[in-house]
Amino acid sequence: MKVLITGGAGFLGQRLARELLARGSLKDSQGTPQPVTELVLLDVVQANDFGDRRVRTEVGDIAERSVLERVIDDQTSAIFHLAAIVSGQAEADFDLGMRINLDASRLLLETCRQRGHRPRVLFTSSVAVYGGELPEVVQDDTALNPQSSYGAQKAIAELLLNDYARRGFVDGRVLRLPTISVRPGKPNAAASSFASGIIREPLNGEAAVCPVAGATRLWLLSPRKAIESLIAGLELDSAALGNQRVLNLPGISVSVDEMVAALREVAGDAAAARIVFEPDARVEKIVGSWPGRWDTSRAEGLGLSGERNFADVIRSYIEDEHIQLR
Repeated sequence: MKVLITGGAGFLGQRLARELLARGSLKDSQGTPQPVTELVLLDVVQANDFGDRRVRTEVGDIAERSVLERVIDDQTSAIFHLAAIVSGQAEADFDLGMRINLDASRLLLETCRQRGHRPRVLFTSSVAVYGGELPEVVQDDTALNPQSSYGAQKAIAELLLNDYARRGFVDGRVLRLPTISVRPGKPNAAASSFASGIIREPLNGEAAVCPVAGATRLWLLSPRKAIESLIAGLELDSAALGNQRVLNLPGISVSVDEMVAALREVAGDAAAARIVFEPDARVEKIVGSWPGRWDTSRAEGLGLSGERNFADVIRSYIEDEHIQLR
């Protein structure tokens, strides 16, 4: 089986690639495990090939037709479309967000349609497709009302994929990812970057700034569970999805205050004391428009799952990243 990961040099792309190589197979449309014989990692920067001969790295602009035609052929059976401009950056640079989050997504789907072989395509979407006046618990079919350019771009791409799947051009599925926490490395331009920073930096003995109020509620998922969900989502039987190809992923609803309390439980008072609250109106406006609770019963019925509590998320981060508590 030939598999493509867009955004293959990114945080999730690299973790997903590593897990696919370790597993060695993916289920096909008949539910039969097939060996991963070629794994193509596409990004604007060079991806790690892990020294594995099954991996082919490609550097290129996903919004260029020639690049997509180079990496998608009639042997490409599965596509994980992770490439995106994150929320804060898409809000700051409208043209770039539209080009990568929307135009490139349509071009990818169109390339698949032209190849004519109906590959499985998994598109990662976001809580940002929601906004405005929301019910206390958001459903899979709650009306989309994004309050940011990023959310609008993701919402439009969702609708496109659903229609390409309806027409039989791709076997598509959309997973709306919760905010991923805790991400290792440096902060990025996402409005939700603080959701990792207020845990990651204190665990490293550094101060962290939280730009939102303690009562702000987030829907979170660990990197470990995110990768598990991506693979399980791609392997879902399309008949079980029917004509509704979008799933809200299970996660955990937690307030910032509860996140700090979990950090204190796992790492002690000194770590929690390293968090400083400095409100940022721009970040508060974006994050405050996102839902804090989802009904994920449909996804759970299909076998997907999230964490039990945020302290477990922190513990899995410490274990995965080999953190020494300070």
